[in-house]
Parts: sequence; structure tokens; C-alpha cells
Amino acid sequence: MPVSEQTVASPTVRTQRLNGGVLGMVDIAAATMANIGPAMSFFFGFGFLATTAGVASPLTVIAAGIAVALLGNTLAQFSRAHPSAGSFITFVGKTFGPTSAVTTALLAGLGYIIAMASVIAVSGGFLETTLHHYLKWNVPWIIWTLVLTGVAVVLMVRGIAVSTKLAGLFFGVEMLVLVVVSVAAIVNHAGHLSLAPFEPSRISGGFQGLAEGFPLAVYLFIGWENSAALAEETQDPRRNVGRAVFLSIGVMSVSYVLFSYATLTGFGYDVTKVGASAVPFIDVAQGTLGVLAFFAYLAGLTSTLGALIAGTNSQARLVFNAGREGLLPSAIGAVHPTRRTPTRAILTFVAISLLIIGGWGLGHLLGGHAASGAMDPMVFFAESSTMGTILVLLVYLASNVALPFYYRRYRPSEFQWVRHALLPGLGAAAILVPLYYLVKPGQPSPYDWFPYLALGILLAALAYAAVLVRRDPTLGDRVGSIVADSHAG
Repeated sequence: MPVSEQTVASPTVRTQRLNGGVLGMVDIAAATMANIGPAMSFFFGFGFLATTAGVASPLTVIAAGIAVALLGNTLAQFSRAHPSAGSFITFVGKTFGPTSAVTTALLAGLGYIIAMASVIAVSGGFLETTLHHYLKWNVPWIIWTLVLTGVAVVLMVRGIAVSTKLAGLFFGVEMLVLVVVSVAAIVNHAGHLSLAPFEPSRISGGFQGLAEGFPLAVYLFIGWENSAALAEETQDPRRNVGRAVFLSIGVMSVSYVLFSYATLTGFGYDVTKVGASAVPFIDVAQGTLGVLAFFAYLAGLTSTLGALIAGTNSQARLVFNAGREGLLPSAIGAVHPTRRTPTRAILTFVAISLLIIGGWGLGHLLGGHAASGAMDPMVFFAESSTMGTILVLLVYLASNVALPFYYRRYRPSEFQWVRHALLPGLGAAAILVPLYYLVKPGQPSPYDWFPYLALGILLAALAYAAVLVRRDPTLGDRVGSIVADSHAG
């Protein structure tokens, strides 16, 4: 590490170390793809994407994959230079100072908590749907949500190795089912296959349709950054984090193209029918071979559970590291004395997510919408994930802007114009497209007030950061003070 970049961790910070070196590259790549949750994301997102972008929606997926790969370059370059459990918080904070670090900590922490609340809710919702479909059970989804979340928390508190491998197993199950169903559907319709999904002229509305569908396609990849926050527990993180990021993005890009083509083929390339289906992929599985629908439901269950475990594991570590460095309350920056897991951060992360779900439900009850079905967890999934994504995209944007400044300041001899300036510049531009379509005026309620809520959170975070930095002048020295492959303490 260049001398100008070195910081000194306090004794308290040094003692709160995670369990280093227990994860390999395959582990963090599998956890990253489990966090993405391809079955969950595709089941609940592709119908809307297809109706927005048209028959050629797979081209939108390809464009999103390229955009996310640009973001992956930023994460890989930062992780190679300064691997940290703080991930984006550390990267932005090391570049622009403690005020930016605290602001990013609040935006990232709250953004990921809101987004994870959608996964927590839909895990119980999808289990309720599956049990009702096959067993006619009518147990409320919130009960299943609490049970599944409790089990996931126990696994996460037990240790990163156990929970990560289980999330990887769930991912393996869902991917096997998704690929088998997709191939079977294509083979079943071999007599009338078409290349229309790959013809640019078949995108609805041309470039406008591509741009409007782009945020939906990008959302399919949310979770791609999971491996960076696991750096402290990863073997050779400077090398393996970047490899895991690109492997995950590549596998997901190819997979989503296969799944989308199979779904469109199963519906005879009729996007109106795709959009009218509650879960298009399951309908395709049912239409191909009845038993495949059961396995598709199973893939949805394992996907939500894998995303819940992998996502909370990773994102709670950002909150933990921010607490450890004093950017957030220090009480959440402690590890279990024997298991070396950030137990308090995990419990805090999950508790706030559940409170968000409860607050949303209470709001609908007080508003008299419960009887109309507005408390459907799928509705909450769409609303909560959208709000969380707005905040997370702001963090992505700040990280891309930070990369060239970081390398010019701390590693000038390693600076390369393509890797450290051009690609992050393109990545920042790619982020502005979905961000614009998520905040543009004229959206239906409640999405129309999400931009104002995001702006309020940003201003509050800046005000909190300014006060905290004024009170603690040493805060800047602690940002990024623990490098993931350092064995101090």
C-alpha cells in the first residue's frame, strides 16, 4: 500500500476483525449469484420488462449486462487496491474524505436494508403461494416470512462459511431448474423458433423502449457487488473479489438471455401474453411439462432463501464496518467473540427490514387498502425494491466518479486511462439512465414520491455527516483502516 494511503486502526477497531480467509473465490462467486437470485429476479421482473421493451427484450438484458460489467470494473479496481468489508463506503470515503464516507454509509446501509426488506417479504409470500397451490394451505405470508427470516438469521450468526455454502447450494438448485426448464421449452417449440428476440427492430419504440426497459434489466443484476463486502473473509481478496465479480456478471448475463428467450418462445413471442401472466416462467414450465412447474416453484423458493441469506450476509457487513470505523453507531461494529460474525449488525439489519415491512403493512391497514389485496407481498416487493434501488444507484454513481480520483491520488504509477477513467466514466453514464427513469416525473403513486424521499434521505445524511465529522476530527483516519488481507490484530 502506498505510504500516502496508509491509515492506523485504533486498538478497538483492530480487535473487531471478521474470520479471515475462510472463503474461496468459488464461495464468494456463488454467494454473489445467490444474492442476485436469478429465479426470484426473473420470475417477478421479466413480464414487465417484456411489455416495456418488446419481443427484443433479451437485447435490453445484454445492454444491462454490459453496463453492470462496467460497474464491475470499478469494484474490481478498488478491491485490488484496497479490499475492505466496507466496500463502496470505504472506496468513496478514502477518495473524498470522511463526510462522503458517512453519507455513503447511510445511503448504502438504508438502501440495502429497504431493498432486502422486499426479499424478506417475498420469501414468505412465495412460500405461501406455493403451499396454497399444491396443498391448499392458507397460512398468512407474514408468518412464513418471520419463520424463514429467523432460520436465516440463525444460520448467518453461526458463521459465514456455513451460511455462504448453504446459499451457494440454494443457488445451484435454482440454476439447475432454470436451465433445464429453459432448454426443455426451447426443444418443445423447436418447430417454430425465431431470432426475433435478437433483432433490434423488434424493440418496442426503438431506443426509447430500450432506455425504458433498461432499469428493469439492470435490476435483474442487483446483488452483483456482493463479493466485495466479503473481502475480509476471503482468501487473496485483491485477486479473488474481481474474479468473482466478473464471473458472476458473465454467468448471469448468459443465463438471463437463455431464460428470456425460452420464456418468449414458450409464449409464441407474444409479449402481451407474457405481461398478463403472474409468473411467465412458471407458466412456460407448466406448458412444457407439468412436473417442471413444481420444480420451477422449488427454484423460486430456493432463490428467495439464497438471496435472503447471501444478501443479508454481505450487506450487513457494510453496516458492521461502518459501525466499526465510527461512521455509524459503534454498537453495531462488534463481532461475536468466538464465531467472528457481525451478529449485532445482522440483527440490526434484519430488524429494520422487518420494521419497514410492518410499517408498510400498517400504512395499508390504516388506509383501508388491506381488503383490496394491496398488502400482497409481490406489491411490496416492487415498491420496496424500487426505493432501495434508487439509493443504491446513487452509491454506484459515487463509486464510479471516485475511481479515477483515487488512483491519481494514491496510486499514480498504476493509473491507466482506460481502466481508471474511461470505463468508470462509461459506468457512471450507464447508471444515469436507470436513475433517470426511476425518478422522472409522472410515475404512478407511490413511485412518484420516491425521488423526494431519496432526496430527503440524501440531505439528512449529509447533515448528519457534517455534524459527526465536526465532532470527531479523527474519523477520516479510520475510514478504510482495516485492509482485508492485513493480519494486524
